Amino acid sequence: MSGWSCSHATARTRVGVGIALTELRRQNELRLAGRRPPPLKDFDILQPISAGIVAAITGFATSFALVIAGLQAVGATDDQAASGLLALCLAVGGISVVLTWLLRIPLSFAWSTPGAALLLAAGTGSTSFASAVGAFLVCALLIVLCGLWPSLANAITRIPKPLASAMLAGILFPICLAPIQASVELPLLGLPIVVTWLVLYRWAPRWAVPGAMAVAGVAIALSAGTDWLRSATIAPQLTFVAPAFDPAVVLSLGIPLFVVTMAGQNVPGVVVLSTFGYTTPTRVALIGSGAASGLGALFGGHVINLAAITAALMASPEAHPDRNKRWVASFTAGIVYLLLGLGAGVATALVAASPPIIITAVAGLAVLGALITSLTGALEDPSSRVAAIATFLVVASGIVVIGVGSAFWGLLVGAVVLVTLRRRVSA
Repeated sequence: MSGWSCSHATARTRVGVGIALTELRRQNELRLAGRRPPPLKDFDILQPISAGIVAAITGFATSFALVIAGLQAVGATDDQAASGLLALCLAVGGISVVLTWLLRIPLSFAWSTPGAALLLAAGTGSTSFASAVGAFLVCALLIVLCGLWPSLANAITRIPKPLASAMLAGILFPICLAPIQASVELPLLGLPIVVTWLVLYRWAPRWAVPGAMAVAGVAIALSAGTDWLRSATIAPQLTFVAPAFDPAVVLSLGIPLFVVTMAGQNVPGVVVLSTFGYTTPTRVALIGSGAASGLGALFGGHVINLAAITAALMASPEAHPDRNKRWVASFTAGIVYLLLGLGAGVATALVAASPPIIITAVAGLAVLGALITSLTGALEDPSSRVAAIATFLVVASGIVVIGVGSAFWGLLVGAVVLVTLRRRVSA
């Protein structure tokens, strides 16, 4: 896939990442303006700064509850989940600030929301968090290898789109049922969340999920009182988790996490940047995000990747009419993520105080758009629909066979069906 080919500058980076960063920065400066971007005037800088703040708050608010719930589903304690959320914020913020400053392009990162959904769907209660962390590390290593070895990235992007989309749809489907279940089981809590989301989605789509989360927070506070605040760890705290490597967990969690992160996040992230005329430094982005993910995994974070949806806000004219100045939006978003990480303990306590179905309901609303996109991609090609549906059904079933979860088996079954039916047609 051509999107994973290195640019002329990055092709000359094998002597070291330091040289790569210098060369990439020089090439982007020459390509975009022929010189270093001029200093931003006070009135100029407000637009990209505000865009970065909005993008970071939106990205955090729409999925932090899903991240916490996903980590808890694979065995994390409240303290470990808070540490994981903090580690992800530090990883996203740190790499966004550093690479954006060095390259002067709106290169932005986020945690893997489909990956968090995978954790929530794959959680069976029998997984130790240490083995989940081991799977996170394997995923991070594979992402680094994609940066070092482009052929591996090309192989991942050659996974048939219908199967990759169907796997993601199968992961998201049970989560997207939660708003319905919450509205029936706990109507006083669930219905206001759904109605708020619907109204805001009609008039202010960007704030639909943050608004629903705010209503959920008020509902939880009213029903739980203030006791949950007493249990919150206000001061940010990283908790080291010694990894354990369980082959079954690596197959059912680590490999699918790698696939959905690459196919569902990194590839769209490259496409978004290219849409607005930027050449993505793919090698540096993958090596950097993989290394940051590995470091964050040791403290409970699952994985980070190139941003896609929020990247569109920061790389578009909405951030600034002058494309030389849009890097400030990504730089600002990185700083905001670092600050948001300080509230990880309070956010985790809020999630812990809530009925699980309410948090899953908010998560379901957050990933509804991703479910629609993945279902559309799965059924787009008529010749692959049977294989895609087979993948979707197996993954959505949540089965566990010999200790390996449904995401792995769904891909395997879909591949077998696809190959079988194509041979029958060709015969």
